[in-house]
Amino acid sequence: MADQEKPVQTVRTTNYPAIANAPLPAEGSAAFSNYQLAAAVLIGPWIITKLLPFRTGWTFYFFLTALTGVPIAVAYWTFKSKYGARVNEKITFPGKPISTYIELKDAKLKRYNETNKIPMQVFHDAYFDGKAEFKGDVLDIMEYRHDWASFEFTPELFRYVFMNLIPEVIVHSQSQDEEQVRDHYDRGDDFYSWFLGPRMIYTSGVISDINRMETLEELQDNKLTMVCEKLNLQKDDKMLDIGCGWGTLAAFAGKNYGADVTGVTLGKNQTVFGNRRLRENGVPEEQGRILCMDYRDIPHSKGYFNKISCLEMAEHVGIRRYGAFLREVYDLLDDDGILVFQVAGIRTNWQFEDLNWGLFMNKYVFPGADASLPLGWVISQLEAVNFEIKSVDVLGVHYSATLHRWYLNWVSNKDKVVAKYGERWYRIWVYFLAYSVIASRQGTASVFQITAHKNLNAFHRVEGIPSHTSIHAPVSRKISPVISHTEMWE
Repeated sequence: MADQEKPVQTVRTTNYPAIANAPLPAEGSAAFSNYQLAAAVLIGPWIITKLLPFRTGWTFYFFLTALTGVPIAVAYWTFKSKYGARVNEKITFPGKPISTYIELKDAKLKRYNETNKIPMQVFHDAYFDGKAEFKGDVLDIMEYRHDWASFEFTPELFRYVFMNLIPEVIVHSQSQDEEQVRDHYDRGDDFYSWFLGPRMIYTSGVISDINRMETLEELQDNKLTMVCEKLNLQKDDKMLDIGCGWGTLAAFAGKNYGADVTGVTLGKNQTVFGNRRLRENGVPEEQGRILCMDYRDIPHSKGYFNKISCLEMAEHVGIRRYGAFLREVYDLLDDDGILVFQVAGIRTNWQFEDLNWGLFMNKYVFPGADASLPLGWVISQLEAVNFEIKSVDVLGVHYSATLHRWYLNWVSNKDKVVAKYGERWYRIWVYFLAYSVIASRQGTASVFQITAHKNLNAFHRVEGIPSHTSIHAPVSRKISPVISHTEMWE
């Protein structure tokens, strides 16, 4: 929105070529308290018993608590998400009428007038159905979402949580994984190529220069190199890439490092594509292969692989299966091996916007990815199965840059997408990509790249120092050592 008035603000904004910079980096509401919720759930039934015209005992109270617990919790979430105070108000919203930003076509949406903000869930569902429109570039309008949308919990969000999300978290079966992954990733290689570009990598790239807008291919090559270097990949290493996608990392590792690489994916299209990519890059069948199978069926003995990568696949494993999955990874890894484990997750101190965004992602983009959790939880899970953490790099802003390139690719290929897959699929993905640019830049979600090894006495940690990339940061200035005066001890 080139003509948008600059809001009053007391926070600094940026203008780096590497990313899509935020014009309105405002905070939302995080006004939620487990103590308040517990008090409401426990005190509410007690108040009801006191209002009744007959005497009741503890049995009736506990029955009433069980009966009213969910409705009271829903009421508390609804109230707090709608009226809770912002984290801070250092940025003042422009206060423009919502018609400045969006057009509401459906008569049922007319109650969201010029001053009554529309809940984000209501808007995006209407947008997907063609009942609402952005007045301008989707990313530009989304940057000002706090001025025209609210992030309150709606009946539809509660319905989805209780009827879909919770049952999927509890079950999360192997057949469920196969159905969801294949429905997503086997949609068509062309669908994904229209935003992923020729590398066909569906994970975060890495910025190397904040003062230049690196291409998507540069960002991804930076990431591939970083992963291989963190693995200290050597010729003839046996490398496993779990959730290998279209096989680009496998081809990169085999071609540039001479490793023997096995990639595993549930996507049938990805398997065909990946094996073709290996051959096209000079990696023969005896050195590299992509297998179409569940991670639970990897056909190798314990300790077979000395290098394992798993980039943004573990989110799909599910909370219930997470520990078992990591134990299987641990068993597949040689005692002297290295693991690079990259996962996306949300922040611990979430805002209501974060939950709205996460539920949208789970419903429309990554169903079953319920293990998108904070970094601390992931670290505790790794340590629980006896991994020792070597390093952690938080790549959220790098993901924002990557997503921005995906977004630009997608918009440029709109006509092709609509012609083959229809307007609705284009709308879902343009919203997803635009919002993800923002979410990963502002901390709503991030991606964590963790390097780990088995926590065994016999592991030679000193040999990992050269590949411990985080400690080899470039020096920004000439350094003079501190002078030590020995006379003070004489």
